Amino acid sequence: MDLKQAIEKHSAWKMKFRSAISAKQPMDQASIGKDNVCELGAWLYGPGRSECGHCQSFQQLIENHRQFHAEAGKVAAAISAGRYDEAQRLLDGAAYATASQKAVVTMMNVQREKAAKAA
Repeated sequence: MDLKQAIEKHSAWKMKFRSAISAKQPMDQASIGKDNVCELGAWLYGPGRSECGHCQSFQQLIENHRQFHAEAGKVAAAISAGRYDEAQRLLDGAAYATASQKAVVTMMNVQREKAAKAA
């Protein structure tokens, strides 16, 4: 798993949400709200355990990634229900921002720990 690429994909979610709000385009809230559907989630619950389970930050990444998807699912649900102002508030709110930041930080930590183990 290329965690740098995962960070970039993760960061792109905010733009996807903004685009969906602008276009008034529904989103797949069920998939977005699940932390094991995306590429990173499939890796975390699959080969990631054997590759990085030794990393100190790995368990925290699983939790932070789960929390991010919970918040992202709330944004997607509001968009799909046509509650665009609410979706924008959720997207700009502290819960989404905190969950997003924690997920990125722990991805970077796991990436760093993985590289240190390989060296």
